[in-house]
Amino acid sequence: MHNNSSKNWIKEYALITAGVLLVVIGVYFFKFPNNFSIGGVTGIAMLLSKITDGSISSGTIVLVLNTILLIIGYIVLGKSFGNRTIYGSLLMSLSIQVLEIIIPLDGPLTKEPTLELAFAVILPSIGAAILFNIGASTGGTDVIAMLLKKYTSIDIGRSLLISDFLLTAATFLVFDIQTGLFSILGLFLKSTLVDSVVENLNLNKYFTIVSENHKPICDFITKNLNRSATVLDAKGAYLNHDKKVIITVMNRAQAVTLRKFIKENDPDAFIFISNTSEIIGRGFRQV
Repeated sequence: MHNNSSKNWIKEYALITAGVLLVVIGVYFFKFPNNFSIGGVTGIAMLLSKITDGSISSGTIVLVLNTILLIIGYIVLGKSFGNRTIYGSLLMSLSIQVLEIIIPLDGPLTKEPTLELAFAVILPSIGAAILFNIGASTGGTDVIAMLLKKYTSIDIGRSLLISDFLLTAATFLVFDIQTGLFSILGLFLKSTLVDSVVENLNLNKYFTIVSENHKPICDFITKNLNRSATVLDAKGAYLNHDKKVIITVMNRAQAVTLRKFIKENDPDAFIFISNTSEIIGRGFRQV
């Protein structure tokens, strides 16, 4: 039991590290050099850095803001604040600081702002989706969301989207029209991409199998795929034959194996397969 707990802990923090590093790469190498302000603490940092004529680096501002928010969050929210958020926030802030020291950038990596916007949105979105999927985050505006959730009845998602939009709109005033337009485009892409990545990370296959010979299929599901299933009684409307309906859910690799097995062993079975990403129960997500 202790070994399993340790393995889960290591796996969890390895995923958090990977997610944070994807965010950091997207932010430092593509977002900061192009001044793409797509909301959040990094967006505030870029605006403040520009207002101070670069006398304070964006990385330093991110570190200061995240540290302040972490302290407030820990004092107000206590244990519910979560070690994963603290770890993710500090790792992101310190990683950006280290990159500013060892790989200083004077400008964008390429002369293709559209290409750089794609990486500025895609990499952080994938990283954020990985973190969100395991209940972690990089802190920042997520801490504000936690505080709002505790003390107000404000719709958190909507309030954060509005705040991100206002920060992005400020890009027009602080930088130029082209940067502002790219930032607005990046915000819209980010808002849809994170949800899409989370759904794909959790994508499973939902099977409804109608068969007159259900036993071999159920045995294969439980013994070979190490999954379970629910069996219902049914009757065919056309021939009035007794049948069984097998309901089961599994990952994509297992789904291919099961479909091949049914095709070879019960070619007369009817199979209905659909995608699902919200499964709550033993073997999947817990409530």
